[in-house]
Amino acid sequence: MSSLSLAWEQFRLERKLFWRNPSAAFFNFVLPVLLLLLVASVFAGEEDELEVLIPGIAGMSVMAATFNALAFNVTFLREEGILKRVRGTPMPTISYLGGLIGSAVANAFVTVALVVVIGNLLYGVDWPHEPLSLVAFTGLGVVCFAALGIAFSHAIPNVDSVPAYQNAVFLPLIFISGVFYSSDDLPPALEAVAQALPLKHVIDGLSAAIVGSSVNEAGAAAVIALWAAASAFLAVRFFRWE
Repeated sequence: MSSLSLAWEQFRLERKLFWRNPSAAFFNFVLPVLLLLLVASVFAGEEDELEVLIPGIAGMSVMAATFNALAFNVTFLREEGILKRVRGTPMPTISYLGGLIGSAVANAFVTVALVVVIGNLLYGVDWPHEPLSLVAFTGLGVVCFAALGIAFSHAIPNVDSVPAYQNAVFLPLIFISGVFYSSDDLPPALEAVAQALPLKHVIDGLSAAIVGSSVNEAGAAAVIALWAAASAFLAVRFFRWE
């Protein structure tokens, strides 16, 4: 079989493993939707707040489905010796990692679609103004946070410490990047930190695509691309099979 066919088979296996793990399905799909429903219900009828919240939850979903998932999965596979055993099989490395990463990518796109559909059907937020831009920024965010998740897994010493390491990054980032409220309301110091990190720029790009916000899309894409390139370098440079 070709490397592409093997990657597809690995992807199918990863999908089966994912759906057989209720907690994984909860944190990837149910939790972002639940947060959307809870917070959006508070601001129902307030168009400006909803137009901040929908892109914000979508951006958070991209990060959760890729960064969080891959940081955990790669650490688990490494510490349990699964990566070492896979390395000893004839399967090409690119096929195995392609299937693993592809599953996380699929989760991210599905979750963003769910957030957009719920925002329109339940809360009256318009359908995306720029569908192609929505796909592009979702894809950029996926690449960036997938690479960042794999790179970050190299710093996690064992599986038991994954939640602590993840939450130390994920929770502060979603609160300063404009997931639940506009980051323009932040103190200048926190806003400067948010501007230097990728999640805010992913959310800005999604906001322009979904609700037509006036942002510098080229600048946002450039920052995400720089983070993606740096993360990919670190992910490859320090990757360990055991």
